[in-house]
Amino acid sequence: MKAQFNATSIELAAGDITLETTDAIVNAANEHLAGGAGVDGAIHRAGGPAIMAECRKIGGCPTGQAVITTGGWLAARYVIHTVGPIYKGGAKGEAGLLSSAYTNSLKLAATKGLQSIAFPAISCGIYGYPVHEAAHLALAACIEFARKNNGIKLIRHVLFDQRTFNIFEQEFKKLV
Repeated sequence: MKAQFNATSIELAAGDITLETTDAIVNAANEHLAGGAGVDGAIHRAGGPAIMAECRKIGGCPTGQAVITTGGWLAARYVIHTVGPIYKGGAKGEAGLLSSAYTNSLKLAATKGLQSIAFPAISCGIYGYPVHEAAHLALAACIEFARKNNGIKLIRHVLFDQRTFNIFEQEFKKLV
């Protein structure tokens, strides 16, 4: 599924984000940029040691913010590392932090002149964010960014399983 907002196409895909050929892929990182499980581990394994070397130089990233490194061995030239919130029931500012993770990743990509970016379902794995709510926040943040900015031509949400894809598709239909 996809929709157009100004000059930006936003689309959903099921698959492996490490295989994306967009200018950048987004890593659902931890605050220490230390690698980990899930998407984070998969990106570091597929991209090789150059990504971790740059992460060590950067040192860390606060929740809701984003930093950029090389893509290493990945087809994507860059990895944008963003830290989503750990879900603690929804009353600890998680929604704002998750929206910021998407928005700040997009702002960083635009600042670097990138034209395409692929996101995973940030915070939906071990960070425990409810997928329906996360999907709504992610898509709303990307749509709002696309309506106000023209530099990024493609925003793709690459979802790791069919269940997550279906939920993102349901939320996308509500927002479009």
